[in-house]
Amino acid sequence: MTPPLRVDYQTDPSKYRHWRLQFDGPIATLVADFDEDAGLRPGYKLKLNSYDLGVDIELNDAVNRIRFEHPEVRTVVVTSAREKVFCSGANIFMLGVSSHAWKVNFCKFTNETRNGLEDSSKHSGLKFLAAVNGACAGGGYELALACDEIVLVDDRSSAVSLPEVPLLGVLPGTGGLTRVTDKRHVRHDLADIFCTTTEGVRGQKAKDWRLVDDIAKPAVFAQKVRERALELAKQSDRPADGRGVALAPLQCTVEADALRYAHVTVEIERAKRTATFTVKGPAGNPPTDVAGIEAAGAGWYPLALARELEDAILSMRTNELEIGMWLIKTQGDAQAVLAMDATLLAHKEHWLVRETIGLLRRTFSRFDVSSRSLFALIEPGSCFAGTFLELALACDRSYHLALPDDEVRAPKLVVGETNFGLYPMVTGQSRLGRRFYDEQPALDAVRARVGQPLDADAAFAAGLVTANPDDIDWADELRIAIEERVAMSPDALTGMEANLRFNGPENMFTRIFGRLTAWQNWIFQRPNAVGEMGALKVYGKGNKAAFDWNRV
Repeated sequence: MTPPLRVDYQTDPSKYRHWRLQFDGPIATLVADFDEDAGLRPGYKLKLNSYDLGVDIELNDAVNRIRFEHPEVRTVVVTSAREKVFCSGANIFMLGVSSHAWKVNFCKFTNETRNGLEDSSKHSGLKFLAAVNGACAGGGYELALACDEIVLVDDRSSAVSLPEVPLLGVLPGTGGLTRVTDKRHVRHDLADIFCTTTEGVRGQKAKDWRLVDDIAKPAVFAQKVRERALELAKQSDRPADGRGVALAPLQCTVEADALRYAHVTVEIERAKRTATFTVKGPAGNPPTDVAGIEAAGAGWYPLALARELEDAILSMRTNELEIGMWLIKTQGDAQAVLAMDATLLAHKEHWLVRETIGLLRRTFSRFDVSSRSLFALIEPGSCFAGTFLELALACDRSYHLALPDDEVRAPKLVVGETNFGLYPMVTGQSRLGRRFYDEQPALDAVRARVGQPLDADAAFAAGLVTANPDDIDWADELRIAIEERVAMSPDALTGMEANLRFNGPENMFTRIFGRLTAWQNWIFQRPNAVGEMGALKVYGKGNKAAFDWNRV
């Protein structure tokens, strides 16, 4: 196995080794031209536009820059600079030399990036078109599947395929199986054939089977792609005259046991295997009008916060595997948070505010799917109100300190209008809806308390917190709860937490992150895939995989 590597999720177009961005009015083109010698880790080459985590870090950054820096863009065309190759998927040799944890985190981030395309299409009007101009296999086809439409070149050789099952003994783990059925409605028996053959499907058959939306001969391919891109652009309301916001580099001080940003701090206690995330609320006089928000740009507090919190989550998830518990705290003025929320709600149709809400929504969802135990600690000086209350609602448990004899210092939480659907989970539910199983009497009772500061006893009575210990019991109760939690099996906790966090309706996204991911994680550890003669291990070596034929 390769040694651990600290991964930095921050980049910018001047540093890209794998993608090129081109702009033409309402159309942006993301051109895949992966540098085979620029893999994130040693031991493999990114041949045939195969990708690793570094490629997806650039992709995530590029899409964010389109979202925020180019509001005039309505359609993003994803295509390749390579002759006869669109994308051959995740680099197989990278997977073969990687630890289980690395593979899982790679797949998770890739899933989130793909889901983010669909999230932007649904909520922000940014449409995506895959211009498949060559062979499109595995994760390459999964990238295409995440787009709104797929146009395939009809050159008698280019095909789409999901060959992971027959070729590698694993699954199309970034949503391929699920999107083929749930999104593209490929008939299940045809999907069965498609997913168990290595050569893929090309031309008219690919269109007839619904694997692509359209095909075009090479001579008219570029014209067809542009026509479809412009048609998709008509479905968008992103402003042609919007002024973009430059995403300046994040300022983060990385210490041996801490990450320090302007609004987020993460402090690690390695002996306890815990990390404390402290999120600082807005201060000063942030702008409340569109002109002021635009002038603030990337320094506008909600946008800056979302970017920092996302980076902290990704960094901790990838680089600190043994830190199994994240304690979530806030600091600041609850009324300032509610004032921020009022601004977000008042201007939520403005493109920049809408994109900022989208980044917050996707960042909170990263908490939901992180395989860490999450406890919220509501202490004096906290500001778990409105948008910040989402942090507590995302946690597995929340502890609210009761100070019955000190009304002034007693921490309060405040439910806001933003908690009723501005930041839906991947289930489509609000976190309050998830908490109360969308039972209307319970939700009505909480809505009746909107805007009211609730102390520990009131929050506990309303079902909004897990426990309300007083100052006499606080330290011991918290210590015992944390020590008990970190002593449990990380594997069992990951499975338990994922099931309990997503107790609502199932949809394509929950199937990808729940059912598909769980099966893939299991398969990634099976000898048939990763044993000495497993399919993933012997790929490219001229040997045939040796399978244990027992069905499990």
